[in-house]
Amino acid sequence: LAHFPQELSLAFAYGSGVFRQAGSAAEHGENNMLDFVFAVDDSVTWHMMNLLKNRSHYSFLKYFGPKQITSIQSCGAGLYYNTLVPCNGRMIKYGIITTDTLIDDLFHWKTLYVAGRLQKPVKILTQNENSKLQAALVSNLKSAVTAAFLMLPESFSEEDLYMQIAGLSYSGDFRMIIGEDKSKVQNIVKPNIPHFQKLYSNILQDCPQVVYKHHLGRLEASIDKSPEGQFTQLMALPKTLQQKITSLVNPPGKNRDVEEILLQVAHDPDCGFVVHQGISGIVRSSSIVQSAKTILTAGAKKSVTYSMKKLYKMTKGWLRKTS
Repeated sequence: LAHFPQELSLAFAYGSGVFRQAGSAAEHGENNMLDFVFAVDDSVTWHMMNLLKNRSHYSFLKYFGPKQITSIQSCGAGLYYNTLVPCNGRMIKYGIITTDTLIDDLFHWKTLYVAGRLQKPVKILTQNENSKLQAALVSNLKSAVTAAFLMLPESFSEEDLYMQIAGLSYSGDFRMIIGEDKSKVQNIVKPNIPHFQKLYSNILQDCPQVVYKHHLGRLEASIDKSPEGQFTQLMALPKTLQQKITSLVNPPGKNRDVEEILLQVAHDPDCGFVVHQGISGIVRSSSIVQSAKTILTAGAKKSVTYSMKKLYKMTKGWLRKTS
């Protein structure tokens, strides 16, 4: 962090460069790119300072100045990434997001882009005393558990739960079709069960539907799949997801309120599938715009290099499964 302007409300590292993953990502170890996200209160000022300090990190957009960089950042998921940056003998990638955009995503799942990252284990490097941000981080984890409960059967294992949670932000992501190892979710979860337990144990211990035997490392769940139970969970989902579900179920021209539609979904045997479709809708649009931005923020050469690395990892994963 010493290489960057210090005005950060939150900074975290994530991905296979930080947490061990199974599959092709595990083979590279120290060679894996380190991924970071920096949340800042004022993007224009932060980019202005970073351009003075690390001008070479930016693509041709540096010539347009910090205001233009910030306006591009605000598109899609609200992140501006500098990628394939050499730092302390490693390759790194870092994304800038405003604190307000991050809080909005954590509470409401507006894009599920950074909220999805934070549903999986990350290494928090620095965090200021912003109580609203802290509340949003906890709210995001609770929402992930609620959404997972709706999509899981009545009884499931602890690993099933974490697999469902880890898969939320990949639902509908077009990069899972081309660019990512198809076993990515499993590769993230299996070697990192203790990290998931650390992240979710408090929430699960407070959850009346779950008997969480932490000392045995075992979770026993029996989820209320009655329409009443599912309605309670649907009403607890983030606002954007409720709106997506509403638009999926409510035919055009019918003006019904959200509560009425969610009650209908709660009675639907395919309730979990409808929730999954809603999540996919959020992720699909934000992942497409965010990936399209890479051509601008990374520049053509880095974009090609980065894409080739992703394709290589995907191919390695596919070959491993077929061999």
